[in-house]
Amino acid sequence: MIAETGHFALVLALAVALVQMIVPAYGAWKGDHAMMRVGKPAALTQLMLVGIAFLALTLAFVVSDFSVALVANNSAVDKPLIFKISGVWGNHEGSMVLWVLILALYGALVALFGRNLPDRLRANVLAVQGSVGVAFLLFILATSDPFLRLDPAPFEGAGLNPILQDRALAFHPPWLYAGYVGFSMTFSFAIAALMEGRVDAAWARWVRPWALAAWLALTIGIAMGSWWAYYTLGWGGFWFWDPVENASLMPWLAGTALLHSAIVAEKRGALKSWTILLAILAFSLSLVGTFLVRSGVLTSVHAFAVSPARGVFVLAILGVFVGGSLTLYAWRAPMLKTGGLFAPISREGALLLNNLLLTASAAAVFIGTLYPLLLDAVGGPKITVGPPFFNTTFVPLWAPLLFMVPFGPMMSWKRGDFVAAGQRLIFAAGAAFVVCLTLYGVVSDGPWLAPIGMAAAVWLVVGALSEIAWRVKLFTAPAAESWRRARGLPRAAWGTMLAHGGLGIAVAGIVGVTAWKSERIVALPEGGTTSISGYELTLEKVGTRGGPNYDATTGVVRVERDGEFVTFLLPERRRYPTERQEKTEPAIYTTGFSDLYVVLGEGNRTGEWALRAYVNPLAPFIWLGGMVMALGGLVSLTDRRLRVGAPQRAKAKGRNATAPAE
Repeated sequence: MIAETGHFALVLALAVALVQMIVPAYGAWKGDHAMMRVGKPAALTQLMLVGIAFLALTLAFVVSDFSVALVANNSAVDKPLIFKISGVWGNHEGSMVLWVLILALYGALVALFGRNLPDRLRANVLAVQGSVGVAFLLFILATSDPFLRLDPAPFEGAGLNPILQDRALAFHPPWLYAGYVGFSMTFSFAIAALMEGRVDAAWARWVRPWALAAWLALTIGIAMGSWWAYYTLGWGGFWFWDPVENASLMPWLAGTALLHSAIVAEKRGALKSWTILLAILAFSLSLVGTFLVRSGVLTSVHAFAVSPARGVFVLAILGVFVGGSLTLYAWRAPMLKTGGLFAPISREGALLLNNLLLTASAAAVFIGTLYPLLLDAVGGPKITVGPPFFNTTFVPLWAPLLFMVPFGPMMSWKRGDFVAAGQRLIFAAGAAFVVCLTLYGVVSDGPWLAPIGMAAAVWLVVGALSEIAWRVKLFTAPAAESWRRARGLPRAAWGTMLAHGGLGIAVAGIVGVTAWKSERIVALPEGGTTSISGYELTLEKVGTRGGPNYDATTGVVRVERDGEFVTFLLPERRRYPTERQEKTEPAIYTTGFSDLYVVLGEGNRTGEWALRAYVNPLAPFIWLGGMVMALGGLVSLTDRRLRVGAPQRAKAKGRNATAPAE
């Protein structure tokens, strides 16, 4: 009865989602408050029902109920418990149940914590969110039922793809979906605002925490996915411009632009139509990612489905939501009142430039990812758009973006002083110049752009710190005064500093790995030695061992540097009997500033083993930077103004003034 309970819960959830879609919207149109209030219980009920379905599917995986086809195709008795649980979303059908569960969770959060929203706006937001739920619940029940039975049931399942049997990947998809689906919330706010024909500072303040939450989750998801690809796939890299990797990057770029645009809409009442459009585009690009992963139009280690029927259904969802929302935008956006004017040299101008460069970057990724598919669809030649295209387009777009990031917070609203802002950043500029000059003196054999890239990283990090120093009057006021101003800074200011600084740390890691990576591929017998970047690697022996659901060939690699023992590395080749697949398991030694990365290949008849070794300078900085950026988002989200979408409470009379607000 587990499967039947889960299936019935999904059917009931669809019925409730239909109610949530229709009744509150009709009530908002008619001004009927009783009907508008139906949205809250409907959203909570939908969450409960989808939660029951998800728990039923999880239980089926945990107990290895192979009478459920999805379990039989994606699990096995001897699979560790954590991978049985992660197997729930390690496939197309189960991942879609997780998708709608997160979707329902966002709707329930608005129902519970949106008490400060106007009744009509909240009703329309929940109705739009309900319509997205209807679309994807229909998709699951019509094309992707996770509870189909097998008769007779097999005694053993087919197992889970070995590359998905990884602890980091167990958490990567939920975070990624929380980001993808989170932008449905900003989409719902945008459509609700267009339905009412009203976008003001209050609307921007309400939408910012949802945009920030989605961006935070997507940042963590992308960082975890990059780390997983780095240490699990054995390729020694962190990003490969895979179409499915790009599918997560596109909404992240649009979401980053949305966050900055919403600040202008809230503070100055400007860029309101543009903010609405970005909210639509961020979710639209999330739907594009869903289509790429589940349509079968591409082959990737990340892709779930190869069903044309599912692809057509998702394409129909894309047409309805993207086409419908853009049509509504074209009709209603001209009616929105324009906001305050501002000079090109101002904080608004800096944020607008930020938006233009980010959306141009998203467009470049979109074209590079979709163009080969479109060309193939119309009968053209099969082509591949790879790293050379993306690297060539990204560098010209991101160079001015990285240069302008520290300037934005230093500018005044409405009319700024570029020279004054530059003076506040003189220390950051000096530090970047010194780093660039030093690297040109040390690295004599190129690549010649790498020192400039490292200078950009230092510029971002020191620039972020300089903003805080300027706001608290560090070294220009007594220490007690600076400390008081630091305590009075909004948490969003600290979050901005962490996010911009984290970006600089990640840039340093990307430049280090891209420019100064070393690689060595050799065939070694037991006892053989090779060297790479000052490390001496000795393959002492190769043996076998048994894992919980695999057999492994393990190499024991002794690592020395300057004649001193450093560590033993144990790279493996694992064979999964149930899945009848193999995968490599790299071994990594990190100093915190660089990684020694070793992969064991196949043996030959002469007793030699293929060994690949890489030294990746500053590689840990990539994921450290991503986590610092995510921490910045989390700190900002704890700011009361963003957490509840309301202005900060006024201080009691008689208290000293705090530092200037963001």
